[in-house]
Amino acid sequence: MIFQSLAQLEANNQAGVLCTVVRTHGSTPRHASSKMIVYPDGRIEGTVGGGEVENRVIAEALLALQDGRTRLLSYSMSDPQRGDPGVCGGQVEVFVEPILPKPTVVVIGAGHVGKAVAHLAKWAGFQVVVSDDRPGFATAEMVPAGDEFYPCAMQNLPAQLTITPWHYLVLTTRGASVDMAGLPALLQTPAAYIGVIGSKRRWTLTRQHLLAAGVAPQAIERVKSPLGLEIQAETPEEIAVSVVAELIAWRRGKRPAASQEV
Repeated sequence: MIFQSLAQLEANNQAGVLCTVVRTHGSTPRHASSKMIVYPDGRIEGTVGGGEVENRVIAEALLALQDGRTRLLSYSMSDPQRGDPGVCGGQVEVFVEPILPKPTVVVIGAGHVGKAVAHLAKWAGFQVVVSDDRPGFATAEMVPAGDEFYPCAMQNLPAQLTITPWHYLVLTTRGASVDMAGLPALLQTPAAYIGVIGSKRRWTLTRQHLLAAGVAPQAIERVKSPLGLEIQAETPEEIAVSVVAELIAWRRGKRPAASQEV
């Protein structure tokens, strides 16, 4: 069942953590090769021994989902007063391996720039989702690079697409009014990146509107606008290069400061 669940995670582009008992000595609750999957919401499948050992492994697994790093955990189970997670008398080592989904770029606004971003993001190895409130734009015919399509208003997108910390939201919409209406819903998601196309003035007006609407300043500070690296881009293709380059930087751990325009 564990291996079937791992295959399902990969097929559905979802996250999880595989925890495997790799070495034991003395009396321990589980033998070497025992496995457990930890899901992002804390659910588990399988077991590495139960009790406090398992609680600690689950906590480390959830941390591994955040930083993407493997861990080799070693526990002695002799003296709880010393901080040991048990009294069996043995020792156990557990290897914690995060299984991260393919990062997904969500292009919201499938005009000239949006189509170019989708094409280049796909080429760079991202999963690509395309959304537009104009149904004729969010289609495979219009954007061949898309893997999924959501023809809906931006504010309705989180109800249709589960947005995770592995989603990068790129707003290449046709105007500030679209962003003003849709951003509050997006800012409530755990997306890794939220970028808005446009001039500094456009973002200033959008930001002022969001503040007036009661959106918390710390939430607005998540937004990167103007989005993309500064390379003096002009054409849709050049803008796409600057945007996808920035997404790659974020994917690899570089976090440029969010917009602070006033």
